[in-house]
Amino acid sequence: MSTFKIREATPADASAIADIYNHYVRDTTITFDLNEVSAEDFENRIAQIQKNYPYLVSTLDEQIIGYAYADQWKAKDAYIQTAETTIYLNPKAHEKGYGLRLYNALLTAMPLFDLTTAIGCITIPNDASIVLHEKLGFEKVGEFKKVGYKFEEWHNVGYWQKHV
Repeated sequence: MSTFKIREATPADASAIADIYNHYVRDTTITFDLNEVSAEDFENRIAQIQKNYPYLVSTLDEQIIGYAYADQWKAKDAYIQTAETTIYLNPKAHEKGYGLRLYNALLTAMPLFDLTTAIGCITIPNDASIVLHEKLGFEKVGEFKKVGYKFEEWHNVGYWQKHV
């Protein structure tokens, strides 16, 4: 039987996180990064984010299969209790409930960091992410049209919000 766990990310996780993320950079419009991100960059991102926000990884038999974190929503002081949430899974881990468990753990951790509101930003279309967010109680609060340009196409971005 496989063992699924969720834990805080460490700098040693950066390479596995980069491998997961770079699939989405290369092959999807889920992220608007156009260039792959190095493990070293992820080490720095993890360290920076963890100063003020939760950053989690999920493992299956000790192998990282996903990660999720909260990060600054906007730089203005009045937004200090609001965070943008992000989750990525290894494509082989989709549709097995791992994402739901990982995201729920992130939302549960947010109040420990004095965070009260989660904002999910989703490139449209992305039915799986929309279903995940809505299953967790997020509500769609807006959509920006043609704000991201990737793979020779314009893409819309929807915003989902949840009070935690």
